[in-house]
Amino acid sequence: MFAATTRLRTLRDYIRWAVSRFQSEELFFGHGTDNAWDEARQLVLGALHLPWEIADSYLDCRLEDDEHTHLQALLKKRIEERVPTAYLLGEAWFCGLPFLVDERVLVPRSPIAELIDKRFRPWLAKEPMRILDLCTGSGCIGIACAYEFMEAEVVLADLSYDALEVANQNIERHGIEERVYTVQGDGFEGLPGQRFDLIVSNPPYVDAEDFADMPAEYHHEPELGLACGNDGLDLVRRMLAEAADHLTEQGTLVVEVGNSQVHVQALYPEVDFTWLDFSNGGHGVFLLAAEQCREHQALFRERANG
Repeated sequence: MFAATTRLRTLRDYIRWAVSRFQSEELFFGHGTDNAWDEARQLVLGALHLPWEIADSYLDCRLEDDEHTHLQALLKKRIEERVPTAYLLGEAWFCGLPFLVDERVLVPRSPIAELIDKRFRPWLAKEPMRILDLCTGSGCIGIACAYEFMEAEVVLADLSYDALEVANQNIERHGIEERVYTVQGDGFEGLPGQRFDLIVSNPPYVDAEDFADMPAEYHHEPELGLACGNDGLDLVRRMLAEAADHLTEQGTLVVEVGNSQVHVQALYPEVDFTWLDFSNGGHGVFLLAAEQCREHQALFRERANG
């Protein structure tokens, strides 16, 4: 049971106490942090609208009564209900940018952020002028791409109207309405005849076994954004079958499939996927050139229905 002592007075007190409780309660860290210390610091400082880089001396500042009440309420939810910190704060960071998030969208955490920071070097044949973020959720991948490729038009597509409401809020927050917009549809459904130089996707890809075993924190996220059939590839199969029709001549497709990489490799042993490496952690992201998508389109279509 949650019971924050009234002897907690300072930011440092709360961070230290939270670290101890997070570890003793065996919370799971996978939504932006990977340890109790970073999680506690993010929650305590974020709840009080303080920057992560705050000077160490400020950690000894005492809290006002209303700050105690607010912070203890959030800590209670994090510990007892396993609500991810990003949802408690209503904000997450991706590629160094802030994004509004709530339980209508996944918490941003894709290793694709590292590719965006590197401008997808050395994989792009030329500077992309049209980019699609397919299964966009909060819009974080597409919006981060818009910052890196300042001349590009960026489309954020998703099946979920709820997710697109969040994505539109983030477009407005970043002031990029002139060249970033949302489209509703199932996969490529809302994009007939449209082609892109770069298609990036973090689709639902969790297989049935992994979904059943996920920590409680993940079950606060929309199931629509996580689970996708027994092997996790219900949507990915359809995406591969249609990708060639939506890429420009020298376009590039980048898709995250996480642990379902094994299923992709088993399903398409004939295809020479480029599986990308990440220095900051992460796995299960493949890249295909438009030429490969065209070459294997008949195969992809044949296996699209499992």
